[in-house]
Amino acid sequence: MTIAIHHVRLIDGTGDLHDNATLLVRGTKISAVGPSNEVRIPQGAVRIDGRGLTIIPGLIDCHVHLCLGAEADVVATLESEQPSYTLLKSARHAKATIDAGFTTVRDVGSRDHSIFTLKHAIESGVMPGPRIVGAGLAICMIGGHARFIGQEVEGTEQVRKVVAEQVAAGAGVIKIIASGGVLTPGTSPDEAQMTMEELAAAVDAAQQAGKRVAAHAHGAAGMKNAIHAGVRSIEHATLLDDESGALMKRYGVYMVPTLSALATTAACRPGCGIPESALDKAKAMTKRHRSSFKPAS
Repeated sequence: MTIAIHHVRLIDGTGDLHDNATLLVRGTKISAVGPSNEVRIPQGAVRIDGRGLTIIPGLIDCHVHLCLGAEADVVATLESEQPSYTLLKSARHAKATIDAGFTTVRDVGSRDHSIFTLKHAIESGVMPGPRIVGAGLAICMIGGHARFIGQEVEGTEQVRKVVAEQVAAGAGVIKIIASGGVLTPGTSPDEAQMTMEELAAAVDAAQQAGKRVAAHAHGAAGMKNAIHAGVRSIEHATLLDDESGALMKRYGVYMVPTLSALATTAACRPGCGIPESALDKAKAMTKRHRSSFKPAS
């Protein structure tokens, strides 16, 4: 079946704006796009009048956790629910994501390998959803941040083993935890987590498998460790300093700032259900988070 969206405003991703365009979709592929007076609409095509509407390329969300919902205490919720329920919830979030215009997401930590089941279901046409580049389980130190969506490790041998397990399960990216976090009780965002040797082992094992590594890091110490270890992206970078920013520029490391996650948490009032420890940490870091863009620019 061919669908023709005609007389539509179109942004093609190159910086150009086309005020009167026609886009043809044949099956699951865009078959033609151009000015409405130049694109021929085939006979029998389903026509959609796009006047007053805008078409944009699919959006990409570089940092999601489809297994987490909007519950006040997401950690307690995840730990109390059955894995099968979490998978169904993840599927619902995947559909909401594609409905919002996000056609690709990078899922950087799930409670188990069911994220790859969801990925397969979407790719097979069982259900709608975005393309998923999944990490599987995040890799963290014993008692470290994100252990509720991660695998705790100690030593380089365990790190390499867990990296291999994620790759074998279908991981498209490897996630490591290089600092404390907001949601995990008893951890400080400022503190560095995992040793330099463990971080470097994760990067080496991932590279041997053809995968890149994303590092959770709020504090500057954790960021610097992760950058020196060879990661390709820093997730959050909340407390970025000038030295960390310079290192990111030097080594071509991407910053994924996740501004809305921290700001949304910090905006909640006491008694909203978010654990007090998480609320306090989020409020303390919000202003510093915005200023972190300066050394990154």
